Amino acid sequence: MQMTDQPVSLFINPTAGRGRAAGRLKPIQESFAAAALPLDVFASDASGDMENQVALQISKGARHIVAVGGDGSVNECVNGMQGADEECFLSVIPSGTGNDFAKACDISLDWELATQTLIERIKNSEAPRRIDIGRINERYFANGVGIGFDAKVTRIASSIRWPVGHLVYLLAILRCLYDGVATPELQIRGNDIQFRGPVTLATICNGPWVGGLFHIAPPAMNSDGKLDLLIAAPVSRTRVLGLLPKLMRGEHLQEPEISHGLVNKLVITSAAAVESHIDGEVQALEDRFEIEVLRGALHLL
Repeated sequence: MQMTDQPVSLFINPTAGRGRAAGRLKPIQESFAAAALPLDVFASDASGDMENQVALQISKGARHIVAVGGDGSVNECVNGMQGADEECFLSVIPSGTGNDFAKACDISLDWELATQTLIERIKNSEAPRRIDIGRINERYFANGVGIGFDAKVTRIASSIRWPVGHLVYLLAILRCLYDGVATPELQIRGNDIQFRGPVTLATICNGPWVGGLFHIAPPAMNSDGKLDLLIAAPVSRTRVLGLLPKLMRGEHLQEPEISHGLVNKLVITSAAAVESHIDGEVQALEDRFEIEVLRGALHLL
């Protein structure tokens, strides 16, 4: 099937990027129209709506899904695409706060350039590439999962409405530190990794970035059939502040509190339900996480 045979289905979260995504829709539509590419547009109005819309449109014949938003929008599109009977592929026009998945896939964070590049690839009928995704319990993720401190940071960041871009995560960290650093006890089993003890966080990465600013898993590649597991031992407030610059530069893996390994499947359990996030989206408290990588499961244009 040629990619120009049917309309592109574009799904936009107008609130992404603290509302910046909404202002980009008209120029995107104009760019597709100028290239004579048909475009169907669907706007989400609540959490989970985009996922449902993607699944519905695929059932009606949509095959090329474009996400205009951030990592949460990518996550909803990926989940909506799972279970499709026909082969579908995803494109992303980054318009969120962190855009970690786009960075991992070398998609330009300049939304206008990303739009033009996508149009050229469609016009040239370029082949999609295969990208790994992960599954955690009954959900799928494109970029990563966090349990513990970073999940709390994500929850607080989502409540901050100031238009400060990536700095929202630094503000959230300071709020978290004011409350104190919790250290839930986790049991982690996967491949050759056997761990039990208190942690500041456990992060499972398909891509190398989280929160837009933090190069948390520099070696992570979303096409290697592996997930990068990082475990941070309990640390003080002062130590967290000391580690932040290294986290932003990706220079923390050799620090004594950090453990790093590669897995394709793991199980994490906790005596008490703990906070978690999936691709930057806050999840309900849970005490068991079954995680695995699905190699090459996503077609990305």
